[in-house]
Amino acid sequence: MLSKLPDVGTTIFTVVSQLAQELGAINLAQGFPDYDVDPVLIDLLAEHARRGRNQYAPMTGVPDLRAEIAGKIARTQGVQVDPEREVTVTVGGTEALFSAIAACVGAGDEVIAFDPAYDSYEPAVRLVGGRCLRIPLTLPDFTLPLDALAAALTPRTRLVIVNNPHNPACTVLSAAELQGLARVLSGSDAMVLADEVYEHLVLDGRQHESVLAHPRLRERSFAVFSFGKTFHATGWRMGYCVAPPALTTEFRKVHQFNTFAVFTPVQHAIAAYLQGHPESYQGLGAFFTRKRDTFCRLLAGSAWRFTPAPGTYFQLLDYSALSDEDDATFADRLIRTAGVAAIPLSPFYRSAPRLRLLRFCFAKRDETLEQGAARLRGFKG
Repeated sequence: MLSKLPDVGTTIFTVVSQLAQELGAINLAQGFPDYDVDPVLIDLLAEHARRGRNQYAPMTGVPDLRAEIAGKIARTQGVQVDPEREVTVTVGGTEALFSAIAACVGAGDEVIAFDPAYDSYEPAVRLVGGRCLRIPLTLPDFTLPLDALAAALTPRTRLVIVNNPHNPACTVLSAAELQGLARVLSGSDAMVLADEVYEHLVLDGRQHESVLAHPRLRERSFAVFSFGKTFHATGWRMGYCVAPPALTTEFRKVHQFNTFAVFTPVQHAIAAYLQGHPESYQGLGAFFTRKRDTFCRLLAGSAWRFTPAPGTYFQLLDYSALSDEDDATFADRLIRTAGVAAIPLSPFYRSAPRLRLLRFCFAKRDETLEQGAARLRGFKG
């Protein structure tokens, strides 16, 4: 069979997590918590399953859930969205990303993504016949390269993908950067795909800047979110896409033939949970700030260098004082020698610069962070 993605292998997340399991290493690589989901949410899932809500949900999502999503956006962003015409529930953020790309990109169209780019973006573009242009974020702070974006725009540019908060760079976009993005795109017909799955994981009291709150961006944007990140339940694969009615219409044309409907009792459970427990997401920034601070405190004074991450539940650590190896080689040696799994950044680049950084997940129990940090402090390179 002729492969449509001949150069694409197994994702770095799968490779590293599988190796961690084989070696019995502490997995600070893949972004999933090792602590439990709120028992209240578990009980709600069981309740709605027992009540017989186990058949197909509406293609667009359970109405109560879409209404709660619209309410949450109003509370967090001060923006009114139409739950009937602008909100679609999806199988996680990844399906929403794929469906948005498939809805608007065709053969010969160009899509711009910023490196280090999450690894699902380019394969989705290529599968629908598009060409993905990769522009590096500006080092050392991984800021948005607006001048380079302006130079790369052509009449063939169909879509620009932004990730905020950013995985794997762990940064957050400022209001000024989003305003700059809107200015650069003002003379273009390009749409925006905003991957905002870590929307509530902005740290140190920062405010998440969503494209939904920027009128010039909102009118041309698909905004993608994830309940898996918000409710510590990545295995539930629950996300949603918010877009203007015209874009949502095209999005749903793909979604209905991609997954059609999403796990029904979970939709009802999350709708009830959002209604009764808004603090569950309102306190996430403070919760993960404490997690990050714990991890960083445990590594203070060690050979690992870092600037505390402003967003996501990941922390970049600079290992240049320990080794001059490339990041993939060093990450492999770290898991085999120290028993700690981390993610290198180079797989997220088309042409990786000389970085000596690894990404670690701190969405873990304090005991896990203590054990992992002890091994990292003891590793001498």
